[in-house]
Amino acid sequence: MKRLDGRIAIVTGGAKGIGAETARTFAAEGATVIAWDIAGEPAPGALFRHVDVTDAADVGRAVDEALAAHGRIDILVNNAGIVRDAQLVKWKDGALAGQLPDADLDMVLNVNVKGIATCARAVAPCMIRQGYGRILNASSVVGLYGNFGQTSYVASKAAVIGMTRVWARELGPRGITVNAVAPGFIGTEILRSMPEPILRGMVERTPVRRIGETRDIALAYLYLASDEASFVNGAVLSVDGGLVIGT
Repeated sequence: MKRLDGRIAIVTGGAKGIGAETARTFAAEGATVIAWDIAGEPAPGALFRHVDVTDAADVGRAVDEALAAHGRIDILVNNAGIVRDAQLVKWKDGALAGQLPDADLDMVLNVNVKGIATCARAVAPCMIRQGYGRILNASSVVGLYGNFGQTSYVASKAAVIGMTRVWARELGPRGITVNAVAPGFIGTEILRSMPEPILRGMVERTPVRRIGETRDIALAYLYLASDEASFVNGAVLSVDGGLVIGT
């Protein structure tokens, strides 16, 4: 028997990177997977729907469609997210040379915080009715420990950890576990496009001496989505090769 046989799973940001790998992994383990994204193609074995996670009406329609087609939703992986890096203030030659743009801060919080809350809020009622659910949220190692030049992203990923712990308390008595995964340096397309010296530095800061793969994160999600993790609730699982202890 496969670990997710018969489960219905939604993976946001499911058209590429960690989301696509998670969709493939869940499908291979027996789940019916619906990948939500604002653009792209479905991962092999997954269905696809164009969804803007910041639009509550759009999310609501997508949830209704999933319930009409499959009768239940067992797993929500809140993977969709964006990055807009900038220092709070940039000081050069004794003068202000730049600062964190309001538009970037608003955009990151809108997608990474509001988007996750919107999706969880839309899916939770059906999970409560069925007495079962797994909600998995994408945080980051920087949400735990901060990172230079990433005020918006760090704020959003720290907020995800806070929301995860609140929902674990609120929804746990209803048969729903809520957990977060905090990846370190993961070899997505964006990261692998960075200059070689930067990549070498990332490897040197990671005690296992490699960049993480998208499958490393997908397998963490798989564990938390499975019945093996039925007593894991409100946890933040760092998947970072020991990055924090290596810095």
